[in-house]
Amino acid sequence: MGPSTRTPMRERLLEAATDLFYLQGLRAVSVDKVIDAAGTTKVTFYRHFKSKDDLIVAYLEGRAALERAGIGAALARGNGDVGATLELMAEQVGLAACMSGFRGCPFINAAAEYPDPASPVRRAVAAHRQWCRAAFEQLVAPLGRKGSDEVVDSLMLLRDGAMVSGYLDEPAAVAGAFLRGVRAVIGTTVAETR
Repeated sequence: MGPSTRTPMRERLLEAATDLFYLQGLRAVSVDKVIDAAGTTKVTFYRHFKSKDDLIVAYLEGRAALERAGIGAALARGNGDVGATLELMAEQVGLAACMSGFRGCPFINAAAEYPDPASPVRRAVAAHRQWCRAAFEQLVAPLGRKGSDEVVDSLMLLRDGAMVSGYLDEPAAVAGAFLRGVRAVIGTTVAETR
């Protein structure tokens, strides 16, 4: 592999960290494990990341980008059709839960390991959760219902529950359960929203 086709070291460190953090946990993985997996040195690591927390935040930002792309695509493809968007979102949740090695939501996992809300890790978790809330607000806006904050709270709870259930229970059942739950919270059927 020539120098122009090599993966940049920052990306190699992030790829190694992503695999290790998700499979083994944030606190269980040392900087040395990430360095070994990326095939580099401590000096090189610290050129790219000031600390392990900086690496964890970059990992969470990468995971957030993937989830946001999926939800954003569902919102765009649904084009204001709440029922169609719900089906697409449920499909995304189901696909995630059925992926090999699924260990639940990386943001819930990170919050469990970093309880201090002022830590950079928890701030990254909070930023992503705020984005998710905004996506749910966008989803329910066309319904023009009162109490949309409570609806969004319930949708967040269902999202979190689906992520945990996909790890602990039968992953194949998650998409359907999530869709039924979301429809119950919104109080509609697909036919009513189209």
